[in-house]
Amino acid sequence: MNQARFLAVVAVSLFVTQSASLIVAPLLVDIATEFDSSVAVAGQLATATFAAWAVSVVISGPMSDSLGRRPVALAGLSLLSIGVMPSAFAPNLGILLVLMVVTRLGGGMIPPNSMAAVADVVSPARRAQALGGLLAFTTLSSVIGVPLVAVLADWGDWRSPFLVAGSLLAVCTFFTWLWFPKSGCGEIRPFSFFSRYKTLLANPVFRAAMAANLGQRIAFFALFSYSAAYLIDAYDINLGEVALPLAIIGIGPVVGSYIAGIVGNWNNRVLFICACSLAGGLAASMLFLIDVPIWVILALGTCATALLSVGWPVLITLTTEISGESQATGIGLLGSSNQLGGVEGAALGGVMLAAVGFPGVGYLCLGAVLFSAVVITLFMRQPHANAKLSSHEPM
Repeated sequence: MNQARFLAVVAVSLFVTQSASLIVAPLLVDIATEFDSSVAVAGQLATATFAAWAVSVVISGPMSDSLGRRPVALAGLSLLSIGVMPSAFAPNLGILLVLMVVTRLGGGMIPPNSMAAVADVVSPARRAQALGGLLAFTTLSSVIGVPLVAVLADWGDWRSPFLVAGSLLAVCTFFTWLWFPKSGCGEIRPFSFFSRYKTLLANPVFRAAMAANLGQRIAFFALFSYSAAYLIDAYDINLGEVALPLAIIGIGPVVGSYIAGIVGNWNNRVLFICACSLAGGLAASMLFLIDVPIWVILALGTCATALLSVGWPVLITLTTEISGESQATGIGLLGSSNQLGGVEGAALGGVMLAAVGFPGVGYLCLGAVLFSAVVITLFMRQPHANAKLSSHEPM
């Protein structure tokens, strides 16, 4: 196996998968107009597909650990291609909804399977760097992929981005079949489902990692969900003008993932991500609480998203170390705390916004990272990063 080619196809697959998952948002107005519907009704495409992704990211882990990485990678990319390409020809909103659900079911299989496959073939000493680099590249989809969708739709119509994304996914599927390892990480083990969950959830370190990640992602998604509305309300700018500030803030997760690749093997990595999340939560709260020029807001937002993005890749690295032969299952379960953090960040942020205004979103960000810090401090003692942990070894 050529490791460079393998990592390249994983990186591109993750990038295109993430871009495909974001494809609907910038097209909602055009889709609603095409099918004589409201934007609110068309927006339910995102709701349904979010649920499909959440289900897929959890159940695909045991499939990957039992059936092998290669079959799951090919199945996920195939489902993505089947869902995305025909969406360009959807005759009505109902058919488009079904195809988007298929897309998300396939998309949810790719991240945990890909990360576990990388953990299988990359040495422990380089694992954190590889995972951090892949996540940094994947995160670029929110900075590059979404604007490209808008450009393609402007050149053609809302169907054009689906044709391009579907073609790219078909190419990724071919090269995955060509370059993905055919042995080693593809070894078939006896199929087990609930036993893998039971073993992982019995591990106090893994439970603490999920809880700590949940707090950090609540803060991250609360900030990301309401920063545009805050900029429009506080600085009297329109929706078109807010695109550039959001792109600048979107650079933060790329930087945070890159930093995670550097610190992922440090002996004090858990304390480091605790400090980062506290600093990020403080920056996020200040964004909503203080009256400063917009460039200061952009600096705070970029720093906050960067600092709040360091923990996720580091905790993935930790999960690969403590999950034994259930690496994809562990990454999928950890990913479910990401999804839950997105739901709670947006929902609780909305409640706090309705109750006390935008400062309430800042209070939520700060409270969420304080919760994460308490979990890390009380339940996650730090061993050497490369130490091999048993499924019940405390950290």
